Amino acid sequence: MKSLPALIAPFLLCAASLSAADWLQFRGPNASGISPEAVPTSWSQSENLLWKVALPGPGSSSPIIVGNAVFVTCYIGEPPAVERHLLRVDRDTGAIVWRQSIPVWHPEDAPKGYIMEHGWASNTPVSDGQRVYVYAGKAGVHAFDLDGNRIWKVETGSMSSKIAWGSAASPILAGDKLIVPAGDEARAVLALHKETGELLWKAEGAPMEQTYGSPVIASLPDGRTDIIYAGAAELWGINPESGKLRWFATCNLPGNMSNTPVLAGDVVTISGGYPRTARVALRLGGMGDLSGTWLYDTEKPATYMTAPVLVGEVLYWVSDDGIAFAAKPGEAEPLWMERMPGLTGAGGRGKPFYASPVVACGKIIAVSRANGAFVIEPEATELKVLAQNKFDGDDTLFNATPAVSAGKLFVRSQTHLYCVGTR
Repeated sequence: MKSLPALIAPFLLCAASLSAADWLQFRGPNASGISPEAVPTSWSQSENLLWKVALPGPGSSSPIIVGNAVFVTCYIGEPPAVERHLLRVDRDTGAIVWRQSIPVWHPEDAPKGYIMEHGWASNTPVSDGQRVYVYAGKAGVHAFDLDGNRIWKVETGSMSSKIAWGSAASPILAGDKLIVPAGDEARAVLALHKETGELLWKAEGAPMEQTYGSPVIASLPDGRTDIIYAGAAELWGINPESGKLRWFATCNLPGNMSNTPVLAGDVVTISGGYPRTARVALRLGGMGDLSGTWLYDTEKPATYMTAPVLVGEVLYWVSDDGIAFAAKPGEAEPLWMERMPGLTGAGGRGKPFYASPVVACGKIIAVSRANGAFVIEPEATELKVLAQNKFDGDDTLFNATPAVSAGKLFVRSQTHLYCVGTR
């Protein structure tokens, strides 16, 4: 039996690092999904629920946290009358501080098919700590200050993909630039000046249609910084200053790219594609055509939607179809692969997971659509589920990736935003 100090030491280590750290974009710092902060491993409607607040409409976007403010988007109605809303919620009480409307700019696609699975508020906002930037597809990009005043708005386009699923990618910040992956409505990645909304550059190309993942920033040992963006059948490395392609690599992931790239040192991993779904990895640092330098291309295990998290030297996934696995970055063969237990209902069209996992103080949290949130102990040898937590009475779908800040976990369903913390 382990001694008590040995058992509590990891908790004390995380507790010592606890701070009111901001969670400023989709999946937190550089979309890694990693926080050093400790949150409870078990919660329910009656345990460790600090507050919940009813939202005015559904959405699949994630909350972000700036100081004591939580920002989240939702939508009301259906096309042609769909309208998005940005809410500021008090982090400590759950009170709605203000609500701003983002009206229709160009008509949205008809409400049919898979767009009904995620709706019209799937893009997570991003903040620089002074402003909140909302990208809303055909409704454009809107910048607000923290008091809810609209500073500027910019049109992003009116195009639709062949499958008309709407927009879902989330913007990021790179220095003074707001990077907007407007693949569907503009067939481009846009760079807007964050102060004014001025268009600084536009990276266009054929792989943009049917792309729904978010870009990430890679800082290389030689001091170079690349924007990594996964398009259909191509991975791009973009110069953030000019928007020019530094490198590209073609791959057999032909369409519907919903995944966000994940960095592990100088290795980038991406998974997705349709009708062929596979997982590929590339070592960063090259220039030009890197198509012949893939570290691997494997169909199993792979995931269509969810992105992995890196814990130590191992990548962990829970795929959209409910398969958990672990693998070393840059290696095709998994360390293990197991079906998640406790999946009694898939939710939606047979996909039990839309949200990507996050890590809080070393514990993996994977929110399923209809079976609660799973807390997983990262183990390189097997799947170890510590808890399966549900909010009784909320039978709507949980599509959004959660956020972590100030020792609290923020989870959103189609009807409510929940704050979990130690009571």
